[in-house]
Amino acid sequence: MILPAKLAFTDKGTPYSPDYGDVYHSEDGALEQARHVFLAGNDLPARWRGRQSFVINETGFGLGLNFLASWQAWLSDPQRCSRLSFVSFEKHPFSAADLARAHGRWPELGPLAAALQEQWPVLAPGVHRLNFADDRVTLTLFLGDAAVLLPQLAARVDAFFLDGFAPAKNPELWSAKFLAALTRLASPGATIATWSVAGEVREALAGNGWTLGKRPGFGHKREMLTGTRAGTCAAKIVKRSAMIIGAGIAGTCLAERLAARGWAVSLFDRQLGPALEGSGMPGAIFLPLPAKDDNRVARISRAAFLYTARRLRALAASEAGRGLRWEPAGVVQIARDAAHEALQRQTVNGLGLPAEFIRFLERQDIAELLGRPAAFGGWHFPGGGWLAPSTLCRALLASQASMRHVSQRYATVVGRIEATSAGWLARDAAGRPLGEAAHLILANAQDALRFLPDLPLQKVRGQISCLPMAPFAGIKQAVCSKRYLIPGNAADRDGIAYLGASFDLDDEETQLRQDSHEENLAGLESMLPGATHNMAAKDLPGRVGFRSMSADRLPLAGTLPVAVCAIRSDLQLAAMERQQGLHCLLGYGARGTVWAMLMGELLAAQLEGEPLPLERDLVAALDPARFLLRRLRRS
Repeated sequence: MILPAKLAFTDKGTPYSPDYGDVYHSEDGALEQARHVFLAGNDLPARWRGRQSFVINETGFGLGLNFLASWQAWLSDPQRCSRLSFVSFEKHPFSAADLARAHGRWPELGPLAAALQEQWPVLAPGVHRLNFADDRVTLTLFLGDAAVLLPQLAARVDAFFLDGFAPAKNPELWSAKFLAALTRLASPGATIATWSVAGEVREALAGNGWTLGKRPGFGHKREMLTGTRAGTCAAKIVKRSAMIIGAGIAGTCLAERLAARGWAVSLFDRQLGPALEGSGMPGAIFLPLPAKDDNRVARISRAAFLYTARRLRALAASEAGRGLRWEPAGVVQIARDAAHEALQRQTVNGLGLPAEFIRFLERQDIAELLGRPAAFGGWHFPGGGWLAPSTLCRALLASQASMRHVSQRYATVVGRIEATSAGWLARDAAGRPLGEAAHLILANAQDALRFLPDLPLQKVRGQISCLPMAPFAGIKQAVCSKRYLIPGNAADRDGIAYLGASFDLDDEETQLRQDSHEENLAGLESMLPGATHNMAAKDLPGRVGFRSMSADRLPLAGTLPVAVCAIRSDLQLAAMERQQGLHCLLGYGARGTVWAMLMGELLAAQLEGEPLPLERDLVAALDPARFLLRRLRRS
């Protein structure tokens, strides 16, 4: 649970925290402090000049003024680095309203502050990735206790902003243990700056190998502290070329993310265009997967859901997104039975997540919301909705970055792949070269088994039923339980509502089946009693698609392992040998609309060497080597 900060002011008008008994910035000026202590203290902007990328880590986000000052300095610098990554922690973030109220005191930050407020995340625990300036400035915001979350940050940091309440007010963020964990993230030649010159801070930093110095402080502070790590930060050599096999939702989301970073991407698909297989379903609901214990699946799905919602809003407002069919009208997830209803209620009460993310509605409240009886109460996700995946794929490929950097190769079957001295080579079935790149990514669902038959993937048939719109004309929300219903008044201008989908393991049948229609109708009736009146399964049209699901229902996202490893009981994921340049985005199952955008951002960040948009333990839960590791440990 995240407890928001309370915005208060001192008699002099300085933002103040009643909980910590300290101010958020110097009474001598907020932006001036940011520029003098943190930017100049880290020799910025000079140190980011000529660099491809630069990473800043801040220990307390507060009002976001250090981030906004850094972004403003980056914009003003004609020699700026190509990409600026800013990572920050905040245990008690402000609400969007309080943030806007506070930012009004600095009109010179107006457009930047407005952009931050527009993307300000739901105050839920975990990592929130925000993109600005055409994806060239990234804010990765960890909401929660920094002392707990810092070891979860995967990044190499060039400059540290040691900020936050005074050591006497918040000692954990200045402790030797915390500063040691922070130091482990430092790149060679990294710098650090803070307004605090407390003896215990100097001693802890010096003990972790920082060469320290004092400079004139800001305002009434006579001195401030700076530090440098030994070494010189060598330019990262990143070969920015990739081939992606599969132009469904997994492949197109990654292609756009790589294109936004300036990569040359070749996108191959055996069909005549993008999203003509599993991603071609006319509609899919979009919602997270909460759990009472807030387990890894729940945390990953929450991060993915919130990230995707921000990206969809931005895409829908762009020229490329004009054809995007996305309805964020909300999703109601009705409980399966009375026991499940009680569990859903307990989950909402126990997690304490914001109502704008999830709330529990009693049966009568759902009936009122939907305009028809509901079998049980359930969850309501106000930010959820439905999406036509194929329109997302086309919108992503129509973005300016994709138009410049993505070569689309359709009706092209990759027959085999092979490693070369330069990376990877793709050939057709006759052995003719199709392309070569430093990296190759398998995003082709079950078809990936042609290249790697040991991948833990299972094929799942899904049949949707097309229903007449009239019985559901009053329903504005997508509804789900054992099945999902995308209401016709939102889903299709031709008067069709979509009901789905069956879940048939290892079933290869491509034709419509009456038994699948009957199962879909039974699922609809179980959540909305009376909804199937006068509907006959034998009369229904529909569509069949196939999903590819991993053994543990989580995606496979990352670099693939070498299949043969030495058997060691102490073997860890990080130590497993990898197939250099060979990666995958697979196993999305029925949740592609939730997983795809964040998984694309994750893999793109890994390939580029940027801070990752998820905690380390969640990245490990997605690592495609996890299944091999389990087999080796059992052996």
